[in-house]
Amino acid sequence: MTPFRKSISGVMLALVASAALADASLLNVSYDVSRDFFKDYNPLFQKYWKAKTGESVELKQSHAGSSKQVRAVADGLEADVVTMNQANDIDFLVENGLVSKDWVKKFPNQASPYTSATVFIVRKGNPKGIKDWSDLAQPGKQIIIPNPKTSGNARNTYLSAWAWALKQPGGSDKTAQEFVARFLKNVPLFAPGGRDATTTFIQRKIGDVLITFESEAELIAKEFGRGDFEVVYPSLSLQSDFPVAVVETVADKRGTRRQAQAYLDYLWSKEGQEVAAQNYLRPRDADLLKKYAHFFPAVKTVTIDEVFGSPTKAFNTHFKDGGTFDQVYQSK
Repeated sequence: MTPFRKSISGVMLALVASAALADASLLNVSYDVSRDFFKDYNPLFQKYWKAKTGESVELKQSHAGSSKQVRAVADGLEADVVTMNQANDIDFLVENGLVSKDWVKKFPNQASPYTSATVFIVRKGNPKGIKDWSDLAQPGKQIIIPNPKTSGNARNTYLSAWAWALKQPGGSDKTAQEFVARFLKNVPLFAPGGRDATTTFIQRKIGDVLITFESEAELIAKEFGRGDFEVVYPSLSLQSDFPVAVVETVADKRGTRRQAQAYLDYLWSKEGQEVAAQNYLRPRDADLLKKYAHFFPAVKTVTIDEVFGSPTKAFNTHFKDGGTFDQVYQSK
């Protein structure tokens, strides 16, 4: 056996041994840009759970566009928990009999442990002078976002743009739809997910503005430095929630309900909330939000319930096949 094959064999044996030593394992199926948060959160939970119960728990992650992820779960990917960025994605799992109908009541804050806002990332010096949503519908702008049909990140962008237009003097659903149609004409391509959109803008140098979660903007700064871009806060943003749920049918089948519930409960602990703040997610804990206020500029936000009635109503109106997104996009 060559040294290379010996090395690979050793790694595989180590992975098998690690899995065998764990008392339980959980798969967290999540949205595209949550990798960094869970990379920090998972070891913290493992340490907490070991100290509390004496059990070792192996934690596995899966990341992609949020709607793509829940479809994979519905098609058989055995997630013990889902941590998403759109409530309607979890409702999709309810419709498929995988999650309880009352999932929003299983945890505080309608099962969303932290929030974020939508921001614009522009080139250094903001050469196109992008300051608010109105600038993005003007000719000559290139906007980079993921596909709103599959990405919660992009749906928040679309709904934020719609909400902004709706709240302008004389705003109506008609004027909002017209504005979003002009906005979408400036999108040259749809990235598969939020992290792909970041790569397109930062590394491939395509586009004048990347629209994404506030938390992603700060993680880009950590990874790539601040030299090539600036962050612009628009005058209005839809509050981004990040709902979580136990996939009961899977957890009960695998005997992991207790660990899965604890894994999500711990997101509201002081430790979990602090990790959220350190990853630029706005914590629900008021003391920690105050402690990390320098991370979170004041921004005017509206909720999806305030503007659209509910996440389900927003999804059915805008993103179901034949909805307003399809109508305005096809008219590009």
